[in-house]
Amino acid sequence: MKPAPFAYLRAATTEEALEALAAHGTEARILAGGQSLVAMLNMRLARPSLLIDIMRVPALGRVEVEGDDLCIGAAVRQAALERRPDLAREVPLLARALPWVGHYQTRARGTVCGSAAHADPSAEIPLCLVALGARVGLRRRSGRRTVGAEAFFAGTMQTECAPDEMIDRLIVPRRRPDTGYAFAEIGRRHGDFAIVACAAVAGPHGLRLAVGGVADRPVARDFPPLDGSALDDALNAFAWALGGRDDMHATARYRRGLVRRMGRQVLEEAMACRN
Repeated sequence: MKPAPFAYLRAATTEEALEALAAHGTEARILAGGQSLVAMLNMRLARPSLLIDIMRVPALGRVEVEGDDLCIGAAVRQAALERRPDLAREVPLLARALPWVGHYQTRARGTVCGSAAHADPSAEIPLCLVALGARVGLRRRSGRRTVGAEAFFAGTMQTECAPDEMIDRLIVPRRRPDTGYAFAEIGRRHGDFAIVACAAVAGPHGLRLAVGGVADRPVARDFPPLDGSALDDALNAFAWALGGRDDMHATARYRRGLVRRMGRQVLEEAMACRN
């Protein structure tokens, strides 16, 4: 199947893209890497009258350190971030998760912000953003705002981005002292979306576990320092609270089991690598 007809605008500046969004609203879509959007266009699940290509906007292709944060522009490709020499030191959780995002060919085209905009509940990048307490920078013609990642993801492929807004950048906390990070996922094949994915952050005062692939969005829960049966009980309660359902990929029971086992695995790994 081929896409429905649409107009195409290659924006030269962020302001040009925002002007077009303001003029066309729900009839316009931002095109960056296109790894999700083009497939939706071909299946006619998305029928915009205008595509606004932002990949030639220089200001959106930067990764910059701002204080305690790493700021990732809307046109930064996943492979470019993965190749960043200091990423494992700056944001180790993203460094661990990016090799699990699709295949190298898709990461070479797909953007980091595009994965956040698509908001698939099984995707690795949204999961890491929630685990790290990242923020999503949104811009419209009249101004800008930031939204915490947990609040930004509103459901399956649903976000808090308004029709006249675009993701400008992701603001990701850099590695904190005495904090460990870990990531794991189970899928049918490497490169598939995860059946269950877990991201853990272990700090000096507690633990944080985020789970993707079970609920309609990535969900995080904070725990005090726990071990043994207390940790098992906390993970069991979290697994049930996620409300997983049976589908063609796995049963809810199987997913709950993965949350328990993988959750313990990544939390223990994160605690072990604190420094």
